[in-house]
Amino acid sequence: MKILPTPLLDLLEIEPRVFGDDRGYFFESYSAELFKVAGIQADFVQDNESYSSAGVVRGLHFQAPPKAQGKLVRVQRGRVLDVAVDIRKGSPTYGQHHAVELSGENKKMLWIPPGFAHGFATLEDDTVFLYKCTDTYSPEQEGSILWSDESLQIDWKVISPSLSEKDQKGPNFVEFDSPFTYAP
Repeated sequence: MKILPTPLLDLLEIEPRVFGDDRGYFFESYSAELFKVAGIQADFVQDNESYSSAGVVRGLHFQAPPKAQGKLVRVQRGRVLDVAVDIRKGSPTYGQHHAVELSGENKKMLWIPPGFAHGFATLEDDTVFLYKCTDTYSPEQEGSILWSDESLQIDWKVISPSLSEKDQKGPNFVEFDSPFTYAP
């Protein structure tokens, strides 16, 4: 398993070693030992799955302290553009985003630590998105940022996305007061 840095501090791309033959494939999607060596201190307590058609945008979401969530995300089937935005006040990469294509074919994963807003756009029908979380869902601590905020300059790779009512109403980044502070 390769654990690779991204331009955003603490956000990591993960490329598993995939062993395949004419019967199919096998890969290790999580290793506490390897994650610890890479500096990822994560105790996962909840697994989630979503199913979407092409053109759906979900995000940009986060959960505030004391129920902040780190997420290990991947795609089982289909393809997404996965996006994380650094929302940690004082971070050298505050307000910047990183986007990566995750797919059932490339099997890449993204480690999104607490302090990042997260979203994705489905690029294929019948996409199954999986994520492990370091804390349980808490509607009281749930927050969002408007996915289409022009100041973030995110190219979601979809035209006329399908959005939830909640995702149509998030605040713009400049109006947003982050509950996170960067700690080097």
